[in-house]
Amino acid sequence: MTLTEQNPTITQKQNLKDVEETISKAIKKVGVKKENELCKYLPVTSGGYMHHFTLKKMKKKQPSQLAILIKKFIINNEKPNVVAPKQRAARGSRKRKDQITFTRMQLERMLNIARLAGDKEIISILSPKKSLATYKRELIQSIRHNRVDEELWKGYVESINAQQALSTSIAEGFFNS
Repeated sequence: MTLTEQNPTITQKQNLKDVEETISKAIKKVGVKKENELCKYLPVTSGGYMHHFTLKKMKKKQPSQLAILIKKFIINNEKPNVVAPKQRAARGSRKRKDQITFTRMQLERMLNIARLAGDKEIISILSPKKSLATYKRELIQSIRHNRVDEELWKGYVESINAQQALSTSIAEGFFNS
């Protein structure tokens, strides 16, 4: 039985020392400042380059594997290339694709069509939701101009009811806990 078979920590220390030397050679060759910057030269099977957490993990748990990767892609490579980053999902990609979106102009045209047809349900769906303060302000303005706007009044009442329902549910949740 050899000394390394008796004491596996000796091989771990030797592997760690080897990987440290390999990393320092790679840093000098590529001309980066930190070892994390070496990640951009190490491709992974899932696409893109190695994440810096993976590099740290491999350095501790699989130092010989990391040394092999660094030697293959950086040290033994005449001109190491930066690996293109992994393609990520675009922002907003979680949006539902079957949902129709309208521009502001299109929405206003649809709202005018609904008003001409007299369809109050569609009008309420397409109308932008206003805050309670906005409803109050617009109601006061309509009163000052001697106008009666039933839709505005209904929106105000709905806003008050929604606010009361919200405060009631919050109070019930507070007292039930």
